[in-house]
Amino acid sequence: MPLIPEEPQIHESAQGPRATPSSGRTAPTPRPVPGPRPAAPSRPGRPGPLRPAPPMQRTPRDVAASEPGPSGPAASAASAANPQIQLIPASAEGALDAADEAVDLLLESGRSPGDVLVITTGRPHPWAEHELSFGDASYWAQHDAGDDVFYADAVGASRAASRPVVVVAVNGGPDTAAAAALPLAHARAGALLIVCGDPQQINAVLGTGV
Repeated sequence: MPLIPEEPQIHESAQGPRATPSSGRTAPTPRPVPGPRPAAPSRPGRPGPLRPAPPMQRTPRDVAASEPGPSGPAASAASAANPQIQLIPASAEGALDAADEAVDLLLESGRSPGDVLVITTGRPHPWAEHELSFGDASYWAQHDAGDDVFYADAVGASRAASRPVVVVAVNGGPDTAAAAALPLAHARAGALLIVCGDPQQINAVLGTGV
């Protein structure tokens, strides 16, 4: 069934004074003195600044229906076989920019950079070109570390491991490149596949190849 183009939805107590315990004990009434211990209430306050980060990371993952953590892809085989697909219409010249914007939205919504794999069908992403200038081993070592967004071309993508989110930029190259890259990207996506490019070309490939 043809995909309908859509906008990127990267959907990525403190204890008070113990004055009341003076039920039958009159002597404990001096215990209101320890009551003003603001040190105990201050402890729950410390995690306060740290807590916003985990919820923000959880929210997009719930929206994308993926299980965070390394066990996610293995634990949800059904979701890996059937990732959500989003199509972002773009020309071959604008597909890479559209993919970069999609990645920015994913990261802003709380996705971890290591969750994202970007595949190009035409010219490699500038990041990939830069890192490959230091050698193939260094380039793939960053992929294996899984700490950051990883960019690969249609040929190198076959060596890339699965990630929760895969973004494809159909930015040119032969038709065979898109025909090979899109089904591969679908297989590598654990929860979400975002494709940036010409809707007719993408539907022609995904409609028959997935």
